[in-house]
Amino acid sequence: MTDTRAGTPDTRIGKDDRLVILASSVGTVIEWYDFYLYGSLAAIITTQFFSGVNETTGYIFALMAFAAGFAVRPFGAIVFGRLGDLWGRKNTFLVTMLLMGLSTFVVGLLPNYAAIGIAAPIILVLMRLIQGLALGGEYGGAATYVAEHAPPGKRGFYTSFIQITATAGLMISLLVILGVRFAVGEAAFLDWGWRIPFLLSILMLGVSLLIRLKLAESPAFQRMKDEGKASKTPLKDSFGKWPNLKLVLIALVGLAAGQAVVWYTGQFYALFFLERVLKVDGALANMMIAAALLLATPFFVFWGWLSDKVGRKPIILGGCLIAALTYFPLFHALTGAANPQLAAATASAPVSVYADPADCSVQFDPIGKTVFNTSCDLAKSWLAKAGVTYENVAAPAGTVAEVRIGGTTVQSFRGETMPPADFKTARTDWEKGLGEALKAAGYPAKADSALVNKPLVIAILFVLVFYVTMVYGPIAAALVEMFPTNIRYTSMSLPYHIGNGWFGGFLPTTAFAMVAATGNIYYGLWYPIVIAIATAALGFLLVREGKDVDIHA
Repeated sequence: MTDTRAGTPDTRIGKDDRLVILASSVGTVIEWYDFYLYGSLAAIITTQFFSGVNETTGYIFALMAFAAGFAVRPFGAIVFGRLGDLWGRKNTFLVTMLLMGLSTFVVGLLPNYAAIGIAAPIILVLMRLIQGLALGGEYGGAATYVAEHAPPGKRGFYTSFIQITATAGLMISLLVILGVRFAVGEAAFLDWGWRIPFLLSILMLGVSLLIRLKLAESPAFQRMKDEGKASKTPLKDSFGKWPNLKLVLIALVGLAAGQAVVWYTGQFYALFFLERVLKVDGALANMMIAAALLLATPFFVFWGWLSDKVGRKPIILGGCLIAALTYFPLFHALTGAANPQLAAATASAPVSVYADPADCSVQFDPIGKTVFNTSCDLAKSWLAKAGVTYENVAAPAGTVAEVRIGGTTVQSFRGETMPPADFKTARTDWEKGLGEALKAAGYPAKADSALVNKPLVIAILFVLVFYVTMVYGPIAAALVEMFPTNIRYTSMSLPYHIGNGWFGGFLPTTAFAMVAATGNIYYGLWYPIVIAIATAALGFLLVREGKDVDIHA
């Protein structure tokens, strides 16, 4: 391949370039597949590994273990980014792949809570932390490696194949789970079949390692080592010196944070919204999101290619801005298409909770022992569970809460003064009455699959993923171009993984908490909207276009 510093480059993709792209992309797909298996199977993992507490608390713990993988990604970026700038790109992402594959395989073999007690969730969380650390080191290595092989004018195009991998890993995990479910049956899948997708990762690991072992080191890194210009202290040089630390911060707030929330809104939160809020059947929701992902995936490459022509900034920041301006109408349209009965009932019989604010609490119980029995908590917890949008209306102090459904009022009751047995009976009767009142007003218990406008839902999901392709397709090239070769792996990995691991990874949890606090099923969208707009503004002011930068200089 032509050196970027010499003459006119060869703009064709040669055999060696294809191997570089294939090996880097296949390995990264497998790492994302392993990482997302846990999220796709969180409900089953709850029953297998967190059965020592009640169901609600177990699910919270399972989600917290899922989030732990996101939380440690920036630390993986620091650890393996440093190694990548010291050892080389190839050697480091071979290590990250081995760690990811083995930790995923162990989850498939791990005895459950019934077999080994508290050791089961402890080992599970440990494996999840190893996965997060490995993923934190993988992406930066793959993106840097491919970018440093790319000829001038093709960095966006070459690295866009790496950008497909996260979506491809998610889609493959969904398809493998659906295939195994169909092959062994639902009962067997819930009992033992859920382990198969985890165990399959060892075969994928072997194939990927064989491919990656054929690669040579990045020419930019090798030349830097030969010339004695490598950094001996990449962490200090990346984060201990203000000129480079400033670039890291600009990369975070001006590119990565907005890209991350658009990515997670378009893929994870859209799926969460369909299943948990709109009550669409899980298998149907997975199939519709998989269809949208399949249709949109080629656009990762398109936007990467176009960014080589017009620049990274206008595409990434434009995607953030367009997404922020259209999320509310798109998610309203998604409600009408996926659960038209819910949309009609919300319009014709709006719900409000009339309650004393002092009677309402934040309903989070990390140990599963608190009983939420005030009149306000009873009303809000049931409505949140049912996925019903409601408005909070403040009542005078001491008022017993009421749920107002159109012209109908259902009064709650004070459970805190009752003996436990009486409270349980009263709550059952009251919830039955509230359910009947909502049913009479047209509120469905779950979405009717026959009424789901599947083509329209897929079209809306496609638009959401299309935004993802805009912001994500060029991001690897944009980050690589911001930093010098001797600290590139370290410097680009940290803002990417803080953005995607923290701003993006915690989006579903944060958005749902905002929904639960306000009663508005769309209120959680303010989280990605505000961050995306902030990134568009800060990126416009602070980020320098880098498509014509010589990254080998």
